Amino acid sequence: MYTTLEYAVTALVCLITAIVIQRIYYKEKRTGNTAKDIKGIMWFGLAIFIWGFGALINLIVVAGFDGLPSHKFLIYLGVVISLLNSMFILLSLPSIEHQGKPSIVISLVERFSEREFAILFGGVMVMLAFVFIASSSFSDSINNSFIWLIDIPVSIVVAFALLNQLNRAFTNRQMRFMYLPSFALFVLIVIAVTHRIVPYNQVPETISFESWSLIGAVTALSFKFLFILLFSILLYSWKFLSEKEQRQSELDTTLEKKEALEKVVTQFRIANESHLDTINRLKEELSTIKEITKVELSDRQKEVLGNLGVWGNEKSYTDIAEAMHISVDGFQAHIHQIKKTLNVKGAEGKSQLIQYAKDHHLLSYASIKELK
Repeated sequence: MYTTLEYAVTALVCLITAIVIQRIYYKEKRTGNTAKDIKGIMWFGLAIFIWGFGALINLIVVAGFDGLPSHKFLIYLGVVISLLNSMFILLSLPSIEHQGKPSIVISLVERFSEREFAILFGGVMVMLAFVFIASSSFSDSINNSFIWLIDIPVSIVVAFALLNQLNRAFTNRQMRFMYLPSFALFVLIVIAVTHRIVPYNQVPETISFESWSLIGAVTALSFKFLFILLFSILLYSWKFLSEKEQRQSELDTTLEKKEALEKVVTQFRIANESHLDTINRLKEELSTIKEITKVELSDRQKEVLGNLGVWGNEKSYTDIAEAMHISVDGFQAHIHQIKKTLNVKGAEGKSQLIQYAKDHHLLSYASIKELK
């Protein structure tokens, strides 16, 4: 009864859990996570699935066809299922992230590709199984349970590697309190695999068959449920840390962009201030130049320029001087002083003065209205 209950609960829980895990795997794969990050989810899901599949086959044979759990077919199938489960777990362990160097088992797994490791593992197990099956087939004194000796060392090695990886991963996630359930999982696995080697026909010599079956069912269910629980916690913490690292990465990227923008703004501000300084300096220089070059003419000089601007193209200096009732020498003295003030030189001095008078609105100062 306990064995049938174990098969039923294991098949139901493991198959449902495996389906959920595989959906998580494909969801994470679609979100763009790297293969190394999520391959562990796939292998853990397959390890749990193979438990559920084996339990389902056992349930069908025992409950549907009234088979015995000690039947050779079920024992051989159980060994195959357990070995496949061990291989899937080994393939999943390298994806568990932690600080520090990998263990010997993990280093060995990582030396090969997944396909190469599966072929190597399967080849070694097939050769060992052949020896055990041949030994049990040609010797009546060897029980069928003897073949479980293949699985015991493998399962213990896998359990120890799993314990080591879980402890390192939980330490890396600041979850040291998970040491105890991880060690409990290791102990339950050791008890469960050791329980298998004892033949059913020898059980009544030391303990009742029902008690022995109950121990086997409890340990088998306990370590499977604890395995699923620890993996779920590990998966959740991995997802949490992954999202946290992603948010931190986005924050770092944003801060880097902010710093870059601040540098650009600072450069623009410095350049702008430099340009403003240049503009202000040029304004000051222009103002200085204007002050330096500012022309101050007397009213008499403006009158002379005004008359020259109006009549200069038509009349001579003498005509304009007589109209202004001043001597020609006096008029020319004014012209000389104006040329000196305006820095006018050359033979075209008269035309330059006329143009200056027009450009600077000095024609209004002209005092000669008519000139014959």
